[in-house]
Amino acid sequence: MEKTVIGQFQNKVSELLIRHRSILDSLTKFHESGSKVNRAVAKAVTSCGCMSVSASKQPCPPEIDLKEYQKYVDSHLKGHLCESCQEILKEKIGNHLFYLAAICHLLELDLAEILDEEYKRISALGFFHLS
Repeated sequence: MEKTVIGQFQNKVSELLIRHRSILDSLTKFHESGSKVNRAVAKAVTSCGCMSVSASKQPCPPEIDLKEYQKYVDSHLKGHLCESCQEILKEKIGNHLFYLAAICHLLELDLAEILDEEYKRISALGFFHLS
């Protein structure tokens, strides 16, 4: 059976795990890489200015149907990532995915299977998933 891109990615990560072979190393690097994703978004706002955040309470009439709720909520983001910030974020998210795949490998979990199962779960639950 042909491996998915996700499966190929997880296999390549497992080949490259040298310094972070310990689950503790991979867990802490995963946490650190998540912080770097957050920092890159913050820098897009505060240093570059290609995006801004304008947050307030989400206005939602109490009588609306759950399916209509998306019409009333906002991401609080204004603007779009510039090319430079987009490249930085892609790199940081890619690094974060590397450590996620490493954790899955070390715990003998199949990342592709996890994503497939989660997709099926949220598809079945629909709006009741509420993430």
